[in-house]
Amino acid sequence: MAEPLPPPPAAADLLDDAVELARAAGAITLRWFRAGDLEVERKGDGTPVTQADRAAERHLRQELARRYPDDAVVGEEEDDRPGTTGRTWILDPIDGTKAFTHGVPLYCTLVAVEDDHGSAVGVIHLPALDQTVYAGRGLGCFEDGRPARVSAVARLDQAHVSTSSYSNWPDATLLAVKATGASLRTWGDGYGYALVATGRIDAMVDPEVARWDVAPMPVILAEAGGVFTDAAGRATTTGGSGVATNGLLHDAVLACLGELVGEAPAPTP
Repeated sequence: MAEPLPPPPAAADLLDDAVELARAAGAITLRWFRAGDLEVERKGDGTPVTQADRAAERHLRQELARRYPDDAVVGEEEDDRPGTTGRTWILDPIDGTKAFTHGVPLYCTLVAVEDDHGSAVGVIHLPALDQTVYAGRGLGCFEDGRPARVSAVARLDQAHVSTSSYSNWPDATLLAVKATGASLRTWGDGYGYALVATGRIDAMVDPEVARWDVAPMPVILAEAGGVFTDAAGRATTTGGSGVATNGLLHDAVLACLGELVGEAPAPTP
């Protein structure tokens, strides 16, 4: 039986637009970054939201209504917009709002596009660092115009593993990862995934995520030579968790995460 054909490459102009939109929205957030008039509210789920989140997503939606009026749009701060093209834009105007409200420059603006073939375009823009990691299916992964590639570390006891927070890790899972000898860090949210894609760390694990938190990651990691799944090893952005690695470590990392999916973590040599 013939192997299925690979999905077609994403359009280069689609990737260019996504990068431009993410950078423009990120620039809007800088108006309130470390500003004395920043107001922090709490949403129904207890998570913070600011006028910067809302203004950046409003800009993205207005631009998408002008440039891609028939595409669907899903975002963190406003209601979904249906579409008719088979393409969906997924927006997180500030990924890492807690970092943003504390003046930490590691927050991100995330923009992704999914089509009938899956993850097509992904952008992680770090406004306060003026850094952008982005990829298009079949087009490669880049950091500010330079090719990006994951690390070649093949042993967990030589790896750097990051997360957004250890407070929501089951104790058994945290101890299982610690027992591998990996160096544990907390460079989190989209920044952690950018670090994996650029080879600066080797794995990123988030036990709890929403779709818009990780929508750019499958194509970014794949094009950088890595792997993105949920904690159960499924290639999805809607599994409620996120795991990104350089690929060489993926099975070993997943073996430590059984508690996240209701199983006892497996011992990892």
